[in-house]
Amino acid sequence: MKKTFLAAGVAASLLMTTGAQAQTTPEGYQLQQVLIMSRHNLRAPLANNGSVLEQSTPQKWPEWDVPGGQLTTKGGVLEVYMGHYVREWLAEQGMVTSGECPAPETVYAYANSLQRTVATAQFFITGAFPGCDVPVHHQEKMGTMDPTFNPVITDNSPSFSQTATTAMDKERQQMQLAESYKLLEQLTDYKDSPSCKEKQTCSLTDGKDSFSAKYQEEPGVSGPLKVGNSLVDAFTLQYYEGFPMDQVAWGEIKTDQQWRVLSRLKNGYQDSLFTSPEVARNVAAPLVKYIDKALVKEADKTPKITLLVGHDSNIASLLTALDFKPYELHDQYERTPIGGKIVFQRWHDSQRNSDLMKIEYLYQSSEQIRNADKLTLQAPPQRVTLELTGCPVDANGFCPMDKFTAVMDEAVK
Repeated sequence: MKKTFLAAGVAASLLMTTGAQAQTTPEGYQLQQVLIMSRHNLRAPLANNGSVLEQSTPQKWPEWDVPGGQLTTKGGVLEVYMGHYVREWLAEQGMVTSGECPAPETVYAYANSLQRTVATAQFFITGAFPGCDVPVHHQEKMGTMDPTFNPVITDNSPSFSQTATTAMDKERQQMQLAESYKLLEQLTDYKDSPSCKEKQTCSLTDGKDSFSAKYQEEPGVSGPLKVGNSLVDAFTLQYYEGFPMDQVAWGEIKTDQQWRVLSRLKNGYQDSLFTSPEVARNVAAPLVKYIDKALVKEADKTPKITLLVGHDSNIASLLTALDFKPYELHDQYERTPIGGKIVFQRWHDSQRNSDLMKIEYLYQSSEQIRNADKLTLQAPPQRVTLELTGCPVDANGFCPMDKFTAVMDEAVK
């Protein structure tokens, strides 16, 4: 396992020092352990020039200043801000001391071994613990998927492959995407695209999706859903990066409603591939096992603060594998936003001498991302309480630790 350090001064000028603002916590509750499962922050589109993007429109795509799939400079800034906010919150809860570096054994950062995930972890640590030598752990060989974060099919039986593709197709059939495809065809001028002129594929609305679940590969789909996801992903990232609005989808997206209609494709792509129970439980198994070890099986040996950095596929499959109830993220079009974090929190109630679990989705709104808003206790990111089906929460969002343990025990069977 390689350790990477980020220079102490990087992005230091981005940090703000503010007074702590008390967060409402029941009397006698003390935060004892935090595990943060994060998606990487803002990246350039995965689909590079000459790919599905260029095939899908006669229009010219704007240039990015980093290669496809890599974390952008702004993505680093956003993650520094998020790290700074989390540091303030942890200090407010007595988990860290303001102005001091944490003891080496109290913080552990672990990222998938791609540039965008390792860099995200580095920038978060810089924001949370500026000037401190907190290493980011990752596989030695960069550019390869770490098994903990690699959402690949691990059952090589033909029967499972059939079950998985049927489940993915069923998820897709429940979605109403015709309006989204029609809008996308208009925005891209699809009928004049190379795909139409050279390959006679002139309609996304009429196309058929074909799903795959091959051993040691990620769940996949070919057809309009994959095309639609790539296009909407590119538009969303342009908006987040701060491209002038006349360059975001060539100035053709003018209303909030259009964004909502388009986002059904991106969310639908992820839901189809990663949120059927059959697929999710399989591909999320290594990550579930890691989290179970950290929060349940070996919680007494685990650092107080753990940061994991992976991908939207990790979060989407994890939420289904643990059977979270449906959730709504306000002020966001994405179901698993760029830079968003699932924050597992173990609390102790001293009055009842009992442990509790609280789980929140911590994320930036679409506007906070585009505007690169600094995050503090006074100007926080968005926080949405999540609930496990097997661990009902009280009015403050807490569930008993023994019920959470039972959920994890069931998930790792």
